[in-house]
Amino acid sequence: MKLLSRLGHRRLGPSDVEVLGGHSSVLGDLYHLLLRAPWWADLLAIASVFMSMNLTFGVIYYLCGGIKGAQTFGDHFAFSVETTGTIGYGAMYPVSPTAHAVVTIHSLLGVLLVALTTGLLFAKFSVPRARMQFARHAVITMWDGVPSLMFRVGNERASQIIEAVIRVTMVITQHTKEGVMLYRMLDLKLDRERSPALSRSWTVIHRITADSPLYGATPESIEHDEVELWLSITGIDETSAQNLHARFIYEAKQVVWGARHADLLSTRDDGGITLDIRRFHDLLPTPSTDDFPYGATGS
Repeated sequence: MKLLSRLGHRRLGPSDVEVLGGHSSVLGDLYHLLLRAPWWADLLAIASVFMSMNLTFGVIYYLCGGIKGAQTFGDHFAFSVETTGTIGYGAMYPVSPTAHAVVTIHSLLGVLLVALTTGLLFAKFSVPRARMQFARHAVITMWDGVPSLMFRVGNERASQIIEAVIRVTMVITQHTKEGVMLYRMLDLKLDRERSPALSRSWTVIHRITADSPLYGATPESIEHDEVELWLSITGIDETSAQNLHARFIYEAKQVVWGARHADLLSTRDDGGITLDIRRFHDLLPTPSTDDFPYGATGS
């Protein structure tokens, strides 16, 4: 839930929401947690498990003895590392039944660790990740004589996203006749919700006509109703042929009235075309939204 008005219009994070009666399992969700974690966190976790296991077995070997050629704790730790990595230099080896039993258990755990680590790294490499760019602000302006809500999205990779589909949902705070507050999701109809090939830039347009949930809205009203605009994009990466998805949320304060996105394309003197990605987030002023047919006030 947003409850922005009660929290100084601050977007809530996962730690801001207290869930009562929910069931969670850290170990049960550990795999997904590691897939979502950044690379440095996963590598640190793998290294920590590796070192912890070798330190533990190093202590066991040191206390039990039976390792030929090992005298100090450092020697027993090195033997533990050799056993985990199946290196087997031959300078140190088990000679007692207890040492052989520990080595057997250690080898089994080492094989499991290598298998789990390999599977995790392979899965993390193979997970498709979209690199979508969303303009910092959405805009509302007159477009072809009709008040329109406009977004700019783009693909940061050089490859294209095939059959890209975008959905825009408006989340608004409303009250029922009984006085119950709820957060309602309303889909916004777009001029074009599908692109055969999404590359560097795509301007998405929603016309604010009489049947639009935004008809009659003003900067003040969308702030009061805690309006959020949720964008979701799905498509197929042309290089990997894998499905991609990306999501972005615009809060009411990120909607600029009476402006449009700056042009990225320009024609050079030699007849060629220049695409200036540096202007991706730039806005240009347009006539005041006071001229909107429904009387919205600009800001």
